[in-house]
Amino acid sequence: MDETAALAPAAADARLVVAISSRALFDFEEENRVFEAGGDDRDYMRLQLERLDVPARPGVAFSLVRKLLAFNAGAPRVDVVVLSRNDPVSGMRVFRSAQHYGLPIERGMFSRGSPPWRYLGPLKANLFLSTNEDDVRAALDAGVAAARVATHSRHAAETHPDELRIAFDGDAVLFSDEAERVYQQEGGLAAFQAHEVARSTTPLPPGPFKPLLEALHRLQRAAASGMRVRTALVTARSAPAHERAIRTLMAWQLEVDEAMFLGGLPKGEFLRQFEPDFFFDDQTRHVEHAAGHVPAGHVAAGISNAAR
Repeated sequence: MDETAALAPAAADARLVVAISSRALFDFEEENRVFEAGGDDRDYMRLQLERLDVPARPGVAFSLVRKLLAFNAGAPRVDVVVLSRNDPVSGMRVFRSAQHYGLPIERGMFSRGSPPWRYLGPLKANLFLSTNEDDVRAALDAGVAAARVATHSRHAAETHPDELRIAFDGDAVLFSDEAERVYQQEGGLAAFQAHEVARSTTPLPPGPFKPLLEALHRLQRAAASGMRVRTALVTARSAPAHERAIRTLMAWQLEVDEAMFLGGLPKGEFLRQFEPDFFFDDQTRHVEHAAGHVPAGHVAAGISNAAR
């Protein structure tokens, strides 16, 4: 290896940086049950070492990662880093599994039970996907878009191999939870609708995932790899409250390719038709319903997640 290249710092600020836990990327649910049953990480380490040459099955976020890395054809635009509470021994299996599937993942931090989210800042991460709720909440508190991956989610369809598809909820995800607070604290749907109509031309404050949408726009503009990005806003809002959401995106000079204002209809069936590689929502009931149809993750932000 060229020592100069090895010592050169990664130009992470010029790339879309995604940090992901090993259980979000690969299906380590069987191994995790061994850990939870015994409470001793040495048993877990021993099992992972025994299976070192057995590639782990793809996990819920595997399709998302594979497509993101495909944008690097021709020039480095995406950096995927494994950021895991796993131990370094188990990390060997993670890297070998990535190599087996042709995923060019070079960086990883394995903290053996210690919270790994503190490395998100030095990584300049745009997104953190984990199965650990405490780590997700800490990342969100630190200003990083983060979601707890529902490991029981249906895996992504393979219908769109050249298109990265991501779906976002609106309030408390792309936007702040301002309107949701009105709904929950000031009188339900009627108060919510009146509030949003009166402020239809006033952009909503940004939510935790606005920077990720911005990064996806930059990725789309720079893409010369044959890959494309397609995004969707999938929200329980309905007319007339839809207008503020659209005008907010316009004020930010950001776009989504599709917008679904469902007025409280279950989101899962609509998401199944969109076929995202991942869907982000702040309400657990929406995530649970969506997980039966598509890969989904819970964004523990906003008033709906204030009480634990």
